[in-house]
Amino acid sequence: MNNVSTIEFHAGSKEELLPGFESDFTYIASRAELDKFTERFVPWHWHKAVELFYIESGLLEYCTPKGKVLFPAGSGGMVNSNILHMTRPLTQLDKNIQFLHIFDAAFIAGQPGSRIEQKYITPITAASQLEVIALYPDNAAHTQVLDTIRSSFQLSDKDFGYEIKLRSVLSDIWLQLLSITKPLLEEKNASNKINDKIKMMMIYIHDNYMKKLTISEIAAASYSSERECFREFHDNLHMTPVEYIRNYRIQMACHMLARSRESITNIGHACGFESSSHFGKVFREYIGCTPLEYRRKMAG
Repeated sequence: MNNVSTIEFHAGSKEELLPGFESDFTYIASRAELDKFTERFVPWHWHKAVELFYIESGLLEYCTPKGKVLFPAGSGGMVNSNILHMTRPLTQLDKNIQFLHIFDAAFIAGQPGSRIEQKYITPITAASQLEVIALYPDNAAHTQVLDTIRSSFQLSDKDFGYEIKLRSVLSDIWLQLLSITKPLLEEKNASNKINDKIKMMMIYIHDNYMKKLTISEIAAASYSSERECFREFHDNLHMTPVEYIRNYRIQMACHMLARSRESITNIGHACGFESSSHFGKVFREYIGCTPLEYRRKMAG
């Protein structure tokens, strides 16, 4: 299991990059140390793989375009395939630790078009109304699946038959989730095209954050008007396009400060800031320290 405290993106698609996710074994397990993420939150992202998780300690908030869901210690859930989401810890009194299984649904579905995929997998992954499945220990119907999720992280890749045991337990969890969500799956729900529009605009920002950006350019990336651009960012990401651009630039700056020896001036310029003084001012507003202090902190 990998300890993670940062997030990276694929070039082109801008989905989350999942280190260790291989074509012959489309699965990774992670222990997320949420307090160590830049600005203490995991920025907006998505991935084709589903995300099954358990909250070991702290209090975590999941945000999607449809709203927010809180997960205290002992709870857990699943984020569906290709769902735009961000997370942040809401307590500083305890460590905020999350365990995650991230896997392609084909890992348990088998061959594309199989009876297993059609009967058990697609009903969940194709349900746009199921962005996040929340499980709580005070709900009797959720207790068993939470126990199974928690114990599943005790599997070791050193054990004989690990891959088969893992697929078996994930299949068991999936069946329990299918049973719990059956009433929601029977609801009719229109396809969420806004999710795709937001992704297209985010991809444009990710590809061009180092340059001067205009709202009209961002809007055009999703064939929207400037007014639609503002509304979609506000309604779905709860921030303006400009705020998102600044957030992303700061994330990239933090990554470069921690992992490269480039000068602070060059990093500021590479991340789209007009001057060193502007970079320093915005960085302090978002991170609470200067770029140099941040670099020293990460080096220590």
